[in-house]
Amino acid sequence: MSTAHICGILFDFDGTLAPNLDLARLRSEVVDFTASTPVPAEIYHGRYIVEIIDAAHEWLAANKPEVAARYRQDAHQLITDFEVQAARSTAPFPGATELLTQLRNNHMKLGVVTRNCRAAVLEVFPDLLNYVDALHAREDVIYLKPDTRHLHSSLAQIGTRANNSIMVGDGALDMHAGRALKMLCIGVLSGSNDEDALQAAGADHVLPDALHLPAYLAQSV
Repeated sequence: MSTAHICGILFDFDGTLAPNLDLARLRSEVVDFTASTPVPAEIYHGRYIVEIIDAAHEWLAANKPEVAARYRQDAHQLITDFEVQAARSTAPFPGATELLTQLRNNHMKLGVVTRNCRAAVLEVFPDLLNYVDALHAREDVIYLKPDTRHLHSSLAQIGTRANNSIMVGDGALDMHAGRALKMLCIGVLSGSNDEDALQAAGADHVLPDALHLPAYLAQSV
């Protein structure tokens, strides 16, 4: 597949430019916190972390409105505290800054789209905004990937379109969102999924990590 038309790249953050958080533990903490409320377990069973909070808040707003707002505030604080604490002992993958510099020197517009909070991202990678053209973290958007509007926000800011941009990530949600926009989707094995899972989620190609992206782009022109 030719990449000669590509002028923009959106990166996931955790598992792509930096190590993953312990999302299983974080989800468990959110489930335990939600289980301490009157919300029936079937309301949030099987959902992702933020979606657990959204579903529980919706149920509380309809059934226990006096506690709904406090639940949502406390639950979001729980995940923010977890993310920021974990970020304090995390650093970008070796070579990440060099990768971003190389891509920008090749006239690529770069964005980061992440479900993580902005404070945690910048704790891990304090000078990230010196290397990318946009960061859209959890609190920067209303809709989170796999909702395509998360990616649209970044594409609009960096000034590229889906059909001339790449989505790079380690997660199925990254591939689902990119595929829905008909972006070129590149999975990386530096995070939470193996090659089969990424391909099943819609990856056009799978690389060992994001550092292999320049070589892939050069070979695919």
